[in-house]
Amino acid sequence: MKADKNPWYWIPILNFASGFPYAIIISVSVIMYKNLGISNEDIGIYTSLLYLPWVIKPLWSPFIDLHSTKRKWFLSMQLLISIAFLIVGFAIPMNHFFFLSLAIFWVAAFASASNDVATDGFYLLSLSKDQQSFFLGIRSTFYRLSMLTGNGLIVIIGGYLETEFGDKTKAWSYTMIIVGLLMTLITLYNYFTTPNSENETTDTIAEQQKDFATVFSSFFKKKQIGLVLAFILVFRLGESQLMKMLTPFLIDTKELGGMGLTTEDVGIIYGTFGVIALLIGGTLGGIAISKQGLGKWMLPMILIMHLPIIGFILLSHYHPENVLFIYLAVIIEQFGYGFGFAAFLMYLIYVAEGESKTSHYALATGFMALGMMLPGMVSGYIQEYLGYGNFFIWVFCATIPGVILSRFLIFPADFGKKTATNE
Repeated sequence: MKADKNPWYWIPILNFASGFPYAIIISVSVIMYKNLGISNEDIGIYTSLLYLPWVIKPLWSPFIDLHSTKRKWFLSMQLLISIAFLIVGFAIPMNHFFFLSLAIFWVAAFASASNDVATDGFYLLSLSKDQQSFFLGIRSTFYRLSMLTGNGLIVIIGGYLETEFGDKTKAWSYTMIIVGLLMTLITLYNYFTTPNSENETTDTIAEQQKDFATVFSSFFKKKQIGLVLAFILVFRLGESQLMKMLTPFLIDTKELGGMGLTTEDVGIIYGTFGVIALLIGGTLGGIAISKQGLGKWMLPMILIMHLPIIGFILLSHYHPENVLFIYLAVIIEQFGYGFGFAAFLMYLIYVAEGESKTSHYALATGFMALGMMLPGMVSGYIQEYLGYGNFFIWVFCATIPGVILSRFLIFPADFGKKTATNE
């Protein structure tokens, strides 16, 4: 497939549309439920279960590959997500809102996982390898930017409405309705800017001629597959737990070991300097790989991504009064994430190389989601047992297995490097 529109027009917002619902379902739901009185234990286990659609999406990814176009799939799924968020907004004031909203989030999660499969396939089939490595940083940055829009702008809106209404239930009901309307506008933008012609290539024809079992089994025949799966599963072991408990840490009072920030404070911190740091880090990460290849940057990027956890260890032990220390910790963490995660995404593209790459990429990201879901489910219990200070030390230690396994991975050192023939 050859894109008939400039990739700069559609890659940023299309990947924003992939990350934004994920951010709302996985991250913003944590803040919302925390402010609506749900315990850390329940937040940890139930919101982590929302990862499941991303874990099992390889089961239906071949169906997406074989029926209709990727563009029709991601547009229809984005519309379904928009509707689901609107329904969540209306469900929050109801009795038993927790499980009712979780059920609707589950529908949105399945639609979002399907949207990811279609979006990933669209990206892999639309661009050459050189373009893929060049736009990887942009793609990763806007995906992460969408998460910061959730944890930043949307949380700011929720916090503002909490203050304005004096009613957290009403505030988050309106906030989720706003989220649904925003997702609708994003869907319309993607409708008008993404290429509307998809031509079959050698890869897609070969994939269509295979049955599901062949597609799946060929993935598990790849070189070093045992080591590869182990690396994918443990790479985000620390991050998966950090993501679930960082917001409760910032919001909880200092008597409970937290930083005592308001909801609006958290949104402002992530929605201002955090966004800038992420954009710079993600852009530089993609450029670095495109210039020198994944081999040179794999280990440095992994370390740059994980070392900022030390900042939260220090915050949890010293509880500085000056909010600038919190800003600094977030800025460093967001830059490190943007810069470092590009290496992991590029490696997943390498793992998916060959025939059936859309389905194989879905399988790889499915295992990645499993590595996020399982640790996240127990993160609330671990935090309650250890306290925030020791919890962040544990999170930092949990990053070590991924660093060790990365040293045994075999891949071309120049993978992702821009070639002289790239136009």
